Amino acid sequence: MGDWDVLRDQCAACTGCSLAATRQNVVFGVGVTDAEVLLVGEGPGANEDRQGEPFVGAAGQLLDRMLAGVGFSRHHNVYIANIVKCRPPQNRDPLPEEQDACIGWLRRQTALLRPRIIVCLGRVAACRLIDPAFKVTRQHGQFVCKNGVWMMGTLHPAALLRNPVQKADAFRDLVALRDKVQEVCTHTALWWGEMNEPNRP
Repeated sequence: MGDWDVLRDQCAACTGCSLAATRQNVVFGVGVTDAEVLLVGEGPGANEDRQGEPFVGAAGQLLDRMLAGVGFSRHHNVYIANIVKCRPPQNRDPLPEEQDACIGWLRRQTALLRPRIIVCLGRVAACRLIDPAFKVTRQHGQFVCKNGVWMMGTLHPAALLRNPVQKADAFRDLVALRDKVQEVCTHTALWWGEMNEPNRP
């Protein structure tokens, strides 16, 4: 059994906080296990809790479409996870103590991945991983380097569904991500669906 399988099984058995009592599934993560790009959201919603995979509802479908527009796919060149692996009731923000209880799983995922870039999807993830005072509406799309890893916060896709006018800003952030990938990553090939055009603009 590989390291990823061991970690997934250990995470599936976690009872480290009260969210374990109300979950249907632990939402561990999805993607390529040697990805140089890690995307991190805050926590699962109802669809994710039911299916056991992050970002599978309407917000996830929007995220997939936006990622595809700049050459990324959860099945080919990125990994997607969350700060907490179990759904908070009524989709509320995960409490600080829930984040504290769960963050070790993300750290272990990050240690296995060794990503060059981490993208925080939304305020909660950005405040946890980049800066507790992070203001996503002002600082989105700005890269900072922490411990050799480039980090950027962007608008959460659920926020884009509520406020579609922000989609253009979020897409510009993903274009900046693509540019950063081409600058610092060593084996991430952009993926353009069945066309597979490696240098598509």
